[in-house]
Amino acid sequence: MALFAAVFAVASCTVSRDGPSKRQIFEGSVMRSGDAHIIMVNKRVSEASNRIEALGFSHALRSGALMGGDTIRPGDIIRLNVYENVPEGLLAPSELNNAVIEEIQVDDAGFIFVPYAGRVRAAGNTPDALRRIITQSLDEQTPDPQVMVARAPGDGATVSVAGGVGAQGVYPVTRASNRLSSMIATAGGLSIPLETAQVLVTRGNRQDSAWLQDIYSDPSLDIAMRAGDRILVREDQRAFTVLGATGSANRMTFDTRQISAIDAIAMVGGLDPLRADPTGVFIFRDEVPEVATEILGIGQFVTDVRFVYVLDLTAPTGMFNARDFKIRDGDTIFVTEASSVLWARQISALTGSLTAATNIRRSLE
Repeated sequence: MALFAAVFAVASCTVSRDGPSKRQIFEGSVMRSGDAHIIMVNKRVSEASNRIEALGFSHALRSGALMGGDTIRPGDIIRLNVYENVPEGLLAPSELNNAVIEEIQVDDAGFIFVPYAGRVRAAGNTPDALRRIITQSLDEQTPDPQVMVARAPGDGATVSVAGGVGAQGVYPVTRASNRLSSMIATAGGLSIPLETAQVLVTRGNRQDSAWLQDIYSDPSLDIAMRAGDRILVREDQRAFTVLGATGSANRMTFDTRQISAIDAIAMVGGLDPLRADPTGVFIFRDEVPEVATEILGIGQFVTDVRFVYVLDLTAPTGMFNARDFKIRDGDTIFVTEASSVLWARQISALTGSLTAATNIRRSLE
């Protein structure tokens, strides 16, 4: 008899399950022995908790004016063509009346050197302004010189583009690529889904991000490019975890900007019809202070608060509640097992143990 009692005790303690039972989760409430607020989901709770995780560029990035498409910058390459009205000019070879000076690079200080004109400030000027400056300098030494200036963008005003684009690289800021959307197009466009594409822009010590889709719908987000900007195009980094009595247990990434609780469960194959308790779907979350204060209607929280949201899919509005409740980054969804499943497993374990005990008793006789 003692042998059977021992076997029964062992069988009762070794029954496995996916996680805590519904009763154990409720025991973790602040009203009992835990530190979490257990909240039944309804329309009011969904409206309070569904805070959209907004992305957008700061005013500092959005307020920048466009860089002049023809403005000369350090690193640019200048090409000069100087025409002179004398047989033997200062720069032109004999029998020719023009001299071509190619590939003069603007130095880091913004200057170029032009024979007979000396060191000339080029950076900050347009090609036409530089033409006038050089013409005025040469006019004192050769009659009525005619100067033509051409500019090729160099490495003085470039932007690096990396991540989910067709051709990662470093690109010059030109008239055709002086805004964020055009710079991404210059880099080959997107190689990831537009729905979940985010753009991270780093300018100096500032780093802001926005949904790429919003850039096309809100012109203020299509910011002007600046020399040295770094652009990273990436897929949405948010994720949530689904555990318990579902088709599979997995860590899932967001494939749309918003995912409801019912969508999240569907993404892992839905509830396991043989194991799941549809009255025990729990969402574990560290809720932000303002939402916690609004939902609880008490106190004034200043730090994140542990919340456990409860969905009962069998309630009259249960499916609507699950559809309206939005999952957030870092959430853990846990579906408890039905009590009948645990009981059946205990009976099965006990039956197996009793069979083993009977065999042991018979071997001892």
